[in-house]
Amino acid sequence: MRQLPVAWRWALAGLIAVIALAAALWPRGRDTAADNRQEAHASAGVSEQQRAAADLAACPRPSAGTAGSGPLAGLTVECLADGGSVDLAAALAGKPALLNLWAYWCGPCAQELPYLQQFAQRAGNAITVLTVHSDPDTAKAISRLTGLNVKLPGVLDAAARVRSAVGAPAVLPISVLLRADGSVARVEVRAFTGVDDIANAVDRELGVAA
Repeated sequence: MRQLPVAWRWALAGLIAVIALAAALWPRGRDTAADNRQEAHASAGVSEQQRAAADLAACPRPSAGTAGSGPLAGLTVECLADGGSVDLAAALAGKPALLNLWAYWCGPCAQELPYLQQFAQRAGNAITVLTVHSDPDTAKAISRLTGLNVKLPGVLDAAARVRSAVGAPAVLPISVLLRADGSVARVEVRAFTGVDDIANAVDRELGVAA
């Protein structure tokens, strides 16, 4: 059998190498789709029946054309009430806010959350009170809120990005008091002891009387 010329052999070897490289780099559509489905399933983490039974208040939504500012700008989280995405800074823009960072396994958080519910009812529309579950388990967060009969709007912050953004320590509970422009007035690294305690802190730091 006649052998191919050397130049042809080199050309053929180069062609095989290019084909192999292309095969290695070619996107695997089926694998990517499967990954996306898994991520969507993990982010849900809870059934629609559980969400309905919890009867949580809807998360705040940004007004048309509103752009958030401050340390939370660009941070998107999941709404516990419906599983939708919330642009946190934009949704909170224009009104003072109290963000309560908690987790289902935190004892002091469970004692504090009902006080926050009562404070929110007392304050009305003067301030947004939002719970921020700083743990990836959505189902346990909703179950805990249901057991406490807390109906406040809440979001899931699985990676504790809110805590990192405001420079808070890795402890719970934490309450972040935000001005209407999105800047941080104060980070309370403790559990509030009652409704009046919350009202006093909000009045002192944000000028909102309730």
